[in-house]
Amino acid sequence: MPFLRSVAFIVLVTVFACASTFSSPTKGIPDTCPVTKPEDQPFVPPPPYPAKAPAGTFWFGTDELWTMLHNGGTWERLPHYTPGDPTFRQKLAFWSQGYNSRAEPQPPLTVTGRRLDAPAPPLMADRANNGCREDLNSCFMVTGINLPTLGCWEITGHYEGHDLSFVVWVSQ
Repeated sequence: MPFLRSVAFIVLVTVFACASTFSSPTKGIPDTCPVTKPEDQPFVPPPPYPAKAPAGTFWFGTDELWTMLHNGGTWERLPHYTPGDPTFRQKLAFWSQGYNSRAEPQPPLTVTGRRLDAPAPPLMADRANNGCREDLNSCFMVTGINLPTLGCWEITGHYEGHDLSFVVWVSQ
């Protein structure tokens, strides 16, 4: 079982890295889209979580709720959930100090989002699940979201009375 959880974490990080290509900071991002950048809120997760995020990403948040974001502030070339589906799919992982994946296999994490640069329907989010990387003693909450359009999006995670918001530029 620990092996499968480690594999699940590696797959999650790989999907996150591959689902949107890393780009140079602010390349192609309009000045009107205030994307979240690494220097916006330097954050180091509390022990026993890894202090450094994987290459090309950074941790963003607080001890109560944090996530991993791309350095460039963009999500590019997101896949469609199913053929013919016009929405753009992204997976998100969130961490919280003391999160217990055994006690909360389907944590009460919710994710909302709104487009900042033009009118658009809100994003749609799946029910959250859990994942763990036993060798790092790191359990996390994961959910999938569907964005109805490209553009500048503010995404907010809600968990146990704590909110975490960030802004990304979603492009082709």
